[in-house]
Amino acid sequence: MEVKTKALGTVSVPDEQLLVIPHGLFGFEEYTQYVLLPSGYEPFLWLQSVQKDSLAFLVVDPFLVCSDYEVDIDDKQLEEIGVVSPSDVVVMALVTLPQKQGDITVNLQGPLIINTSSNLCMQAILSDSRWRIKHIISHPVAGTRREIC
Repeated sequence: MEVKTKALGTVSVPDEQLLVIPHGLFGFEEYTQYVLLPSGYEPFLWLQSVQKDSLAFLVVDPFLVCSDYEVDIDDKQLEEIGVVSPSDVVVMALVTLPQKQGDITVNLQGPLIINTSSNLCMQAILSDSRWRIKHIISHPVAGTRREIC
């Protein structure tokens, strides 16, 4: 499929890479189809809406940002996206870039849970008070886990 993107122009993406978020992301519930694309700034990726080319989110593996990060989600919620095995799950977190100068933050309270077997996805809300919506990334994120929480 051809996908018009916010940052990369039009790109060709195999149909099997389409992610479906049945309930959308919080604040963007009407957009339910996305693809993950390289950002050019590893380990960050673009979560690009297939339905609206100007809608894209920068995402990152939260375990690279916070090595003691934990995601505790009710099994019933995971059933909604067809999760059978923990090995089928990939967790990503939304990144916020400041409009002007400021800190880059990552949303550790509302991670994306991706079922790699079904390509269904959900945004969870974690009740653990350790995880914040605007967790400051205080050091450059590398391809290895960091002790920065």
